[in-house]
Amino acid sequence: MRIAIGRLETPDVDGLDVEIVERKGPGHPDSICDALAEQLSLSLCRFYQDRFGLVLHHNVDKALLWGGSAAPAFGGGRVLKPFEFFIAGRATDKFEGATVPVEDIAVEGARRWLREHMHAVDPEAHMVFHTLVRPGSPDLVELFLRQRETGVKLANDTSVGVGYAPLSELETVVYQVERHLNAAETKAAHPEIGEDIKIMGVRRGDAIHLTVGCAFIDRHVSDIRDYADKKRCVGEIARELARRHTRRQVMVTVNAADDLAAGSIFLTVTGTSAESGDDGEAGRGNRANGLITPYRPMTMESLAGKNPITHVGKLYNLAAGLAAAALVDGIPGVASAQCYLVSQIGSPLDDPQVVDVKLRLHDPASLASASRQAKDIVGAQVSRIETLWSDMIAGELGFDRWPLDRGPLTRSQEAG
Repeated sequence: MRIAIGRLETPDVDGLDVEIVERKGPGHPDSICDALAEQLSLSLCRFYQDRFGLVLHHNVDKALLWGGSAAPAFGGGRVLKPFEFFIAGRATDKFEGATVPVEDIAVEGARRWLREHMHAVDPEAHMVFHTLVRPGSPDLVELFLRQRETGVKLANDTSVGVGYAPLSELETVVYQVERHLNAAETKAAHPEIGEDIKIMGVRRGDAIHLTVGCAFIDRHVSDIRDYADKKRCVGEIARELARRHTRRQVMVTVNAADDLAAGSIFLTVTGTSAESGDDGEAGRGNRANGLITPYRPMTMESLAGKNPITHVGKLYNLAAGLAAAALVDGIPGVASAQCYLVSQIGSPLDDPQVVDVKLRLHDPASLASASRQAKDIVGAQVSRIETLWSDMIAGELGFDRWPLDRGPLTRSQEAG
């Protein structure tokens, strides 16, 4: 494996005049699609592993949420028409004479996820499920199963993965504010806050402005004055949390489209705009590290629903991010890092056709010595690609699981 190491010449994003970062919370219709696609992949992995002793071919990464119709009202409204979820893809439904109940696995897993993550959604009453999954093509299934004979996992696609570290200050603020607003302890104290939260962070110089879109749950809001008070509280929570991660000036706007005098507000029955205001689609939301970062290298690949054994669209994006974080963690002179991985279909997963690493160094003259360490670190991370699937099945890594034991690498961690 040849690893190219070079200087990161682009400006440090924290020093740019303007930076923009977005994150969609779990109740956003796009995030729901990603989460339910990933839930099906994980459920299939566990079923295959338990029943057959290995994970079988599947990719269930195409999902659409068709929004429903609702009549929210202070004190409690109702859902008039349920929202509908369609998932399409490929999955092994028969193996060694046994049948795999793909549709039952899909519906059961989706309902379980909704119960665990959406505190005002009734999965039986509020959502209809359509499972449009068929077996994969013989050539891709054969390519997938070839590992059983050779012991070598082969890339099932030609794709690119990219990752960077550490997070900028604005990225850290946006990530942490959304996670806090959707944390279990926040919901326990403020059940009126729905899971459909989207944060757009804009930094101009040293001023950060967070625009927070937050669905409120109607049965926990008594009237328009109560709504205004609770909306103000969300702004205060976001502002206080942001200040833990930055010394810059922070302004917060919550539900900017509201017209309180006209009674036009973001009030919902279920805590998500999917009940009537919006539809969703897999792959349109957060990237591998849980953020949407137009000022950073990104790819169009969606992780959710892709099999964690050989699908490089998932594995290479995770591995590239882990490699970049390991470089910043492991080499004291590295201020930031980017890693690009390119696969070739049919080639071993741990032998990318391109491994390109860019380093920003505190001392640019130390590139030669840093490069030697960087090659060892990246090589070790690439060699781990074949084992990442076990962390994903355990729920420790993957879609919106970046790694949960520490969270994303941040500037404050780098400085410490």
